[in-house]
Amino acid sequence: MPPKPGVIPLGPLKLGDVFNGAFSTLGRYGKQLFAVGAALYGGALVVVGAAVAVAYAAVSDHLDRLFALDEGESAASGDVVPVLVAFGVVVLLGFLAMVIASAVVYAAVPAVLQEAVLGRPTTFSAVWRRAWARTPAVIGTLLLTGLITMVPMVLAIAALTGGIIAAVATDGGGGAVALIVVGAICFLAFIPLALWLWVRLSLAPSAAVFENQGPVASMRRSALLVRGDWWRICGMTLLASMIASVAGYVIQLPFSFLGMFTGALGGAALDENTHPAAIITALGGYLVVGVLGQLVSQLIVAVFPPLVTGLLYVDRRIRTEDLAPVLTEAAAVPPPYAA
Repeated sequence: MPPKPGVIPLGPLKLGDVFNGAFSTLGRYGKQLFAVGAALYGGALVVVGAAVAVAYAAVSDHLDRLFALDEGESAASGDVVPVLVAFGVVVLLGFLAMVIASAVVYAAVPAVLQEAVLGRPTTFSAVWRRAWARTPAVIGTLLLTGLITMVPMVLAIAALTGGIIAAVATDGGGGAVALIVVGAICFLAFIPLALWLWVRLSLAPSAAVFENQGPVASMRRSALLVRGDWWRICGMTLLASMIASVAGYVIQLPFSFLGMFTGALGGAALDENTHPAAIITALGGYLVVGVLGQLVSQLIVAVFPPLVTGLLYVDRRIRTEDLAPVLTEAAAVPPPYAA
């Protein structure tokens, strides 16, 4: 039997080894992982909340005039444009905040796994320093992977949409059905390509942290490690995503029911002439409970799949690069901060 100093045996991993290792890591290092995730996603929510408050203060007069419009009355462009600009700025800031938060969490998971595989303790500060140092590389990896995977998806949607538009332009003639069928075939052909690319590059964030690689080098390493084991990695990755999604949904259910209850209580006092600020205040309980439930759910969804892909990265290096003896030797060396 291979040695097991940490959460996994230092040998080729089976399905049970990978998922048992992921759950064991959550059990032993959950404080560090969830603390990093809560700090990042909580900080992102604070940024979004501050942006919403500033945006509302900037366009409150315009909102008042828009809500005061009579039925059938058109809104002035001087009121609509500032509201749309403020909404766009809030969405952009929220997107950037969530990208940074997700990247740090993605970097924190391999940082924890480096110690979990060897059975070493770690601290929040050590995980934070390691994750933050590798965040730029992980952001680049995630963005490049997303762009590469998005190209087949855009082509698929364009092919299907083009077939439908061409069929409509021919007034439903004899070639209309053929055009739609061609568009649908192209759509179905590009979707597997997007999935293939996504799985082939799925180990890139782990390579960026474990090996201190840049985004492009990490993607090359992922493609090299996935080669010859695509179906196995695809199945385990999809299974991990399904488990995380189900767990997140189950966790969010009680928050949703509680939010609906508080929202019903707050909305009972509203009428059609209520001021926008009063609406936000009355529904504040629903918003707070909903955001809290989303935060807790997001922690599970954001942490568990990267744990599985991180362990798959270790497994592929054990199988293809004989990493097990190196890990066994490293497990016997005390960590630097333990002295």
